[in-house]
Amino acid sequence: MNRIWITGFRDYELGIFNNKDSKLTVINYALNNILTNAINDGCEWLITGGQLGIEQWAVEQALQLKETTFPEFKIAMMTPFIDFGKNWKETKQLKLNALKEGVDFNSSVFNTPYKNPQQLKDYQNFMLAHTEHSVIFYDTEVPNSRAKFEYNAMQNHANNHEYPVRLIDFERLQEYADEYQLENYDY
Repeated sequence: MNRIWITGFRDYELGIFNNKDSKLTVINYALNNILTNAINDGCEWLITGGQLGIEQWAVEQALQLKETTFPEFKIAMMTPFIDFGKNWKETKQLKLNALKEGVDFNSSVFNTPYKNPQQLKDYQNFMLAHTEHSVIFYDTEVPNSRAKFEYNAMQNHANNHEYPVRLIDFERLQEYADEYQLENYDY
């Protein structure tokens, strides 16, 4: 089985606060390309969490691809703990619940509420153990990003296992923006 973990920046870390932001257009374009290429290369499952930002956008793009092009592709949303998202605004909780209903499988790694940071490390280990490769939208020049914890865990895992980690940093996002503009520009 070939499974991919996609994670990265949270929406607020990118300054994206609504679905009309042009940055989101580029991110969705990138996610769509990444997922399409992964599926064409034999990927069968997207496994990701429900975190605001890259994870939820990846699920949305995967659902769209599943509906239009790849009906056999599967999507799993694995949240770290049972009450994940309970402190979010109601609209964000509703979106999370809608995504959970749309995927092929959803569950929590821990069937208990959040207790301590060790749960998040164990969650990362679970995701690494249940995927064969990963894509992370993260830039090492942004030291306060929450994605650095996933990035470090992925790098450590890749040092000891055959586990490709694809980094999508700001430079690569700019390349996606340029590609998008070329594809969508009327001459």
